[in-house]
Amino acid sequence: MPKKVALLTAGGLAPCLSSAVGGLIERYSETLPDTEIIGFISGYDGLLRKNFMTVTPEIRKQASVLHDFGGSPLGNSRVKLTNVKDCVKKGLVKEGEDPLKVAAENLKELGVEVLHTIGGDDTSLTAADLAKYLKDNNYDLTVVGLPKTIDNDVEPIAQTLGAYTAAQNGAQFFQNVVAETSANPKMLIVHEVMGRSCGYLTAKTAQVYQEMIEHRRFLDIFGVSHAQYSVDAVLMPEVEFDIDKLAAYLKERLEKNDCAKIFISEGAGAAGIVHELETKGEEIPRDAFGHVKLDKVNVGQWHADVLSKKIGAGKSLVQKSGYFSRAANPILQDIMLIKSMTDLAVECAVKGDAGIIGHDEGRGNVLRAIEFDRIKGGKPFDTDSQWYKDLLKDIGQPDLK
Repeated sequence: MPKKVALLTAGGLAPCLSSAVGGLIERYSETLPDTEIIGFISGYDGLLRKNFMTVTPEIRKQASVLHDFGGSPLGNSRVKLTNVKDCVKKGLVKEGEDPLKVAAENLKELGVEVLHTIGGDDTSLTAADLAKYLKDNNYDLTVVGLPKTIDNDVEPIAQTLGAYTAAQNGAQFFQNVVAETSANPKMLIVHEVMGRSCGYLTAKTAQVYQEMIEHRRFLDIFGVSHAQYSVDAVLMPEVEFDIDKLAAYLKERLEKNDCAKIFISEGAGAAGIVHELETKGEEIPRDAFGHVKLDKVNVGQWHADVLSKKIGAGKSLVQKSGYFSRAANPILQDIMLIKSMTDLAVECAVKGDAGIIGHDEGRGNVLRAIEFDRIKGGKPFDTDSQWYKDLLKDIGQPDLK
């Protein structure tokens, strides 16, 4: 039985972090009430600085409150333990120090026997690096991670924490934005959804939104029509599209309905846009993991500018639901998923089974601790999913290749 465990959340926000922290605290309090729990402040940043808070008896009693909040009570950061240069630049380690060794020694000094990481693919891969270092250097410590990412793009995990909620909130966000179609003649609305290399969230948000409007009453004869509110196109990194074919299709919708609406992943066509900008001599900022900061690329705005001219839009509007969605508190579907994963995470901690908790697509979708060396980021969305095909049929989107 572990005498002391530590928790940390890292990477971007997702609507599960606070709840997952609460779930772990609750499960330890139920099954191992004498186990000490600490939480590192701001993820791996806090681990390297030995900056942490202790989970007191009072916090344990009220841990259920955390299920009602988004964000993280511990705070996040983007720190890659194998990116020595970045860790030195941020003042997390001194020149000549190995961040992995500093992290391992801090855990050892604090008497931590189990480290629970809650994060996406970058956080999980960093956890894998740390777990390997600990094992290779004979540190007696188990790392058990929980997978959060609204992109749902971690291989081989069937469903990551937070993705259900993000789609629901993105759809709710657009329910208000779509009314802007009445603000100007020939309106083009571009809804940019988070998703660097995976279109899951964009497609799921569109699907949830379409289901929402199916339950609304319309008055077509007086300017409030289903066509005015329905999505016209869904664009993702996995599906190539010809910009001229897209424009021709949207122009038809614009002329028929006096508006056109598209959902687009922030990573759709991003590589080409980045190349274009860098060719012009512009420097595109990147994070500690080498990822382009897509909020600086503005994929949605680029497409809005190009398409507006091609289709003759009277006005274009770009709205991003990402920060609204990722900071939400979890819906019931995610809370149930979080509960099953946090319970198993504690069980694995007791057994010393390291890995990332998830429904393993390579093992019949069984919920288990998946081996670190099998965890990969950037899993593409399965465009053969029937619900996705049904979505395209519902909105009438043709083949745009």
